[in-house]
Amino acid sequence: MPFYVYRSKDPKNKCAECKEGIELFQSIQEKPLESCPECGKAVARIFHSTPTVRDSSEKKILSDDNLKKNGFKKLVNRGGGKFDEVV
Repeated sequence: MPFYVYRSKDPKNKCAECKEGIELFQSIQEKPLESCPECGKAVARIFHSTPTVRDSSEKKILSDDNLKKNGFKKLVNRGGGKFDEVV
């Protein structure tokens, strides 16, 4: 389910909830919030990018040294249906 953030449309009229932002998990089929559940003032959905996490652990797991240490073989396609064993 997507994660949505709502904030007050009017910067002068807002409660502590809609000032900081209301965070909700909602289904895509659900209608967006129109008012703050706390104070009833109009709110707008704020769009923001989803953070991505890059982890180098996959590179470590698939490294030639790690494959060799754990008894795996790594084959490289040399073309023409021929493979060379690297590890």
